[in-house]
Amino acid sequence: MIATLYERWLLEMWNGDFELAHDLVTPGFVGHWPDKEVTGPGELIEMLRQGHAPFGDVSVTLDVGPIIDGDRVAARWTFGGSYRGGLPGATAPAGTRVTFSGHDILRVEGERFAEYWVISDGQALARRLGMD
Repeated sequence: MIATLYERWLLEMWNGDFELAHDLVTPGFVGHWPDKEVTGPGELIEMLRQGHAPFGDVSVTLDVGPIIDGDRVAARWTFGGSYRGGLPGATAPAGTRVTFSGHDILRVEGERFAEYWVISDGQALARRLGMD
C-alpha cells in the first residue's frame, strides 16, 4: 500500500496531476523544503505549480526505492524538463534541457502522507541554468 501511494505521489502528482494532492496528503500535511514549510494540500499544489512553471516537458522518474520502514518511505528521483526562461539570474537559453536529482522521505498516517522532507541538488540545477 505505501509503495503504491508513493508511486502515485511521484509518478502521477509530480508529473503534473497536481490536484491528486487532495487524495494523497492529509489535511494537516506538512512539507519541509530546505527553505520553506508547506501545509495542507492547497499549499502543496501551489508549490508544485511554482516548481514546474519554469519548465516544459517535465518528467520525474523514480531512481531508487521506494524503501519502506514502518510508517516512513524514502526514495531517490530525477526531475527533467526544458527550461522556459524567466528565472532571475539564469543565463541558459529557453529550451535548454536540465535534470537534477533529489531524495524524499515521507511519513504515512492512515492511507495518506502526513509529513514530507525533501532535499534536492539545487547546485546542479543552478549550474545547468548558468546561475553559478
